[in-house]
Amino acid sequence: MSANEPRRFEPAVPFGKLSFGAASLGNLFQAISDDEAEATLETAWHLGIRYFDTAPHYGLGLSERRLGRFLAGKPRDEFVISTKVGRLLEPTPERAAERDSAWFDVPATARRVWDYSFDGIRSSLDDSLERLGLDRVDVLYLHDPEQYAGPGTLGAVASGALATLVGLREEGVVSGIGVGSADLGILADALDQADLDILMVSNRYSLLDPSARAELAPMCLERGVSMVSVGVFNSGLLAEPVPRSDSHFEYGDVPPGMLARAQLVAEVCSDHGVELPAAALQYSLRHPAVVTVAVGAGHPEQVRQNHERMHAELPDELWSALREHAQIPV
Repeated sequence: MSANEPRRFEPAVPFGKLSFGAASLGNLFQAISDDEAEATLETAWHLGIRYFDTAPHYGLGLSERRLGRFLAGKPRDEFVISTKVGRLLEPTPERAAERDSAWFDVPATARRVWDYSFDGIRSSLDDSLERLGLDRVDVLYLHDPEQYAGPGTLGAVASGALATLVGLREEGVVSGIGVGSADLGILADALDQADLDILMVSNRYSLLDPSARAELAPMCLERGVSMVSVGVFNSGLLAEPVPRSDSHFEYGDVPPGMLARAQLVAEVCSDHGVELPAAALQYSLRHPAVVTVAVGAGHPEQVRQNHERMHAELPDELWSALREHAQIPV
């Protein structure tokens, strides 16, 4: 790297094309057993996946606990792990008989409390380390600031949270810091306000919504900030070769117009002998700012399919056809 080139965050272990998003380990949409979670993670490890992302939000800490139990048997210098701050978990044992939410099928034994203060962030990280059984994480993200500060801009409190993350990196508590969000305005604002290492971009660099490509990805490349692309299946609509109306789109029901668009993209892929999920997985990696795609899985077969599709050879003509027939920038 020359003196004029921006610094680029390099984890101790390379990210690899495919990474593991651990929301499913928190029983996202459906419950899985501890044995299923263990088998899924073991399959990911066997296939060479070494970056694992989690958060307290995912199943009220269940994702972190399951991931921690698995990684306890692996050499610490052979994997990269990230978690997130912004939501503290306060115990609510009186609600143990209730379900947490429509998203996570776990008992409501805690409630999420937004806290972007210095003390809240340090407490959240300490709690995560305890659940993970680790003394450090490699990357720490500020989680979903648009849900706290409102859309578009960070606001004073969230901006202060970025300063706390910078301080944690300077102390050596974490190696990399960033923001995870689906709000492109928030992510651009974060880039302007702090010296970040990495952005986790949710649902905004997909075949159905490539909006991060136009401005955010070039900003990241110019500043040496890595991008992790998540939500490339848009919560499920692009996860099967033939999109279904009963799937999920951005954690909710599928709008009719979006279903029609997904079906068009699937047809273009099929015409070139490509399964839709393979194109969805590989699409954002075509931009040099994107260092990995993190995808969730709740069963070993899902991991195997994702790995196979990520490494499938796709014809160059596919991308030209997607640009021509579906107006997808490539």
